Order: sequence, then C-alpha cells, then structure tokens
Amino acid sequence: MPGLSRPLPVKHLGASLILLLGLLGCSASRPPARPVAPPPAPRVAPVTVPAAPIFPVMLGIDVLESEGFAAVKGKRIGLLTHPAGVNRRGVSTIDVLRRAPGVKLVALYACEHGLYDELPAETPFPDHVDPRTGLMVYSLYSTKGKKFRPTPAQLKAIDTLVIDLQDIGVRSYTFVGAMKTAMEACFENGKEVIVLDRPNPLGGLKVDGPPLDPQWMSDVGRFRVPYVHGLTIGELAHLAKEAPGVLNVSEALRTRSRLTVIPMRGWRRAMRWPETGLNFVPTSTAIQDFAACQGYAMTGLGCILGGFTHGVGKSYPFRGIAHNTVKIDVVERELLACNLPGLRFRRVSAPDRNGKPAVGLYIEITDYDDWQPTALSFQLMRLACRLEPKNPFANAKAADRRTFLVHMGSSAFFNDLILKGAHTDVDAWLRTWREQAKIYQEQSKRYWLYR
Repeated sequence: MPGLSRPLPVKHLGASLILLLGLLGCSASRPPARPVAPPPAPRVAPVTVPAAPIFPVMLGIDVLESEGFAAVKGKRIGLLTHPAGVNRRGVSTIDVLRRAPGVKLVALYACEHGLYDELPAETPFPDHVDPRTGLMVYSLYSTKGKKFRPTPAQLKAIDTLVIDLQDIGVRSYTFVGAMKTAMEACFENGKEVIVLDRPNPLGGLKVDGPPLDPQWMSDVGRFRVPYVHGLTIGELAHLAKEAPGVLNVSEALRTRSRLTVIPMRGWRRAMRWPETGLNFVPTSTAIQDFAACQGYAMTGLGCILGGFTHGVGKSYPFRGIAHNTVKIDVVERELLACNLPGLRFRRVSAPDRNGKPAVGLYIEITDYDDWQPTALSFQLMRLACRLEPKNPFANAKAADRRTFLVHMGSSAFFNDLILKGAHTDVDAWLRTWREQAKIYQEQSKRYWLYR
C-alpha cells in the first residue's frame, strides 16, 4: 500500500562454535581414542531492533516532504496551522518546513485558539512575534476587520500560503471557515494557496444533519453543507475553488487563482481516525481525542439553548450528557424512549468544578453504520421543551437565537420548535435531512480526492 513505512530489518546475532579436536597418538599400551563428540551449541537469544511504527496513512505534509518539498521550494511561504498540524511522527509542520532545505518559511498565521492552542474559544488576539521561532504570527482572529480574513498587509511578505489545519468533520468547527476566508484573501491579493490534506476523523462516508441557510453563514459556518459533511479539509478547499459561488470572489478571479491540494496517501473514505494509525493531537481544549470528535457531532447543537449540558463534571466533554435541573433518572428514561439507532447510554460519575460528584450519561456508539450523528442533538432540543418550565427556544434572547442558528443552520426547524415545542416532529425533520444529505453526497463526489 502506498505510504507505508518499512520496518527496520531485524538483526539476528548468530552463534558460531569452533570445535577443537585433540589428536591422540597411538601406542601399544592403549588403543586409539574414539572421536570426541562436540558439546551442544549454546543457545543464544536473537537480538532484535524494535521495528519502526507502521503508518497506514501519509498526511499531506508527509507527501510534501517525500516529494522533496518541490511545491514550496524557492517561494516565500506563510503557514496557517495549529498544534494538530504535525506530520505522522508528531513533528510540528512549523519545524518540518523550517528545517526543509530550500524552503523559506517567513511568516506564521493563526486562527481561533491561537498558534499553540493557548487561548480559550472566541478570544481575539493581535499580531505578535512567536518567541519559539522568532517569526511573525499574524492573527486571523482579531477584533480588527473580519475575523479569519487576512489583510493585504498580513500577506505582503509571502508568495504562497500553506494551510495545515486538522478539521473534525463538523460544519461549525471554525478551522474550515478560516481556510475558506484565507483562500479568498489570498486570491484577491495574488497569492497561491497550498492545502496539506488531513483525514476527516469521522470518515468520508458519514453525512448527516441540516444544511446551512444562506442568511446564517458566519465564522462558524462558511460552507453550505450538512452539519456532518463527510469531506476532508482538502476536499472542501477543492470544492470552494471549483464550485461556482462558494468563494466570496468574482468568478474570473476564482478561475485564474492558484490552489494546490497535497493529498494524503493511504487514506480511504471508510477510514475513521483509529484506522489511520495516527496519534490524535488535540485540536482544541475540549477536543482531546477521537471520542470527543464523535461527541461534538452528537451533542454540540443540542446544548446551545436549554438546560442540557455536554460532559459530566469536568470529564467526558461532548460524550457525556446531563441537565442542569432535571434528574438523571428522568433524562435517562426520556432518552431511552427516543430509540436512537446505534446508541446506548450508561451512567457515569465525575467530580465537578467544586470537587463534588456529578452524575450523567455517557453516550456509547454501538453500531457506526446505524449511527445518525446529529439525531441526539435534535431530540435533546425537543426534550428541553418537554422537561423545562418554559420553551427555551421561544424565550431565547435575540443574540442567543442567532448563536443557535449560525451553528444549527435551519430557520424552518427553529420556527417549528418555537411553535410546537415538545410536539415538534423531529423524526420527520431527520428523514428530510437524510434525503437532502444523500443528494449532497452524490453531488460532492466530483470533489472527492479519495475513494
């Protein structure tokens, strides 16, 4: 399979035995001696050298390196990345490019959470010098101008922007939005864009949830795709460049601008993160592992409005579920009555922020094929209307409504929640979105880089 690292050869320490035979002379007083049998050879355990780890998948940065960095040599490059931007051996892409022969890394760019995940979500930060590398870090998440969008001054020093960001397969995770607006700014300023591709942790076949209404496009939703979109970040870049009307630039500029996607080797659409053989590097504070990636798709939307919370105490971010005021017995009974395919729930306890025990339900995925990632969130919305004294959607403030809608995406469903509350036919909405997702997935195949 392309992209496999060969294990180091195993060395065996052979044992050689030299047998010394004494020649005994003959005499009249004694007969000639019989030949002496050699002693048994001693057992020597073979000495082995540990094999190098085998990685089924070569990331975009690995492929770039294997090709001698040909795509970036001789260019002044900037790098948009974060802590999860590493090669398959865990070395930061920043360091890989800094050490690469013939490569001129002249600037760094950072989006939400900062270059080293040093900032909480939604925390703006200014341009600054990176003390580790001495390079300028340009903020694409500042209060000046549009968040994510590089300014002409920030792009002046580079010829090419390299993007190496790890997405988690969910529309509202902001890194794909950062990539899209960076592409727009680069094209407007005559800069080339190179995207180093990475796996979609949820795989490339799982598509689920509502599409995004155009009026709700924002920093947390810049692609009008289902909530679980089934594409890699490189495929989303390919879609943005090739599909008319996706980028906020003129058609003439879109067609003549330069985008290169460095694809992975060895990745297939059916692969979820564990099948890649890669270590998962946290993409943000709450997304520490693959379990949290799955959980973000399941509970992220369902805990924006109302009393449901994700996590249990300080543990199980996005994989635990609880309610601020409703007893766990009631929550468990109501969720079991939803008969959600591919899921089961088990009680867990963990300390809260004050050190006291908190109890909640851990969400287990029992059948990945049957699993409908967003179904739980929409049932939580219905249950919030059922279990809370007031409909949290009808009583939400304008700012909270907007926050909910820019993440969730569907005004029609939100209006249903306001009017019908606990009687909202969530199952009917889920069926509608699944049919829309099938159409989307068939159309998106033209942008697939992998099968």
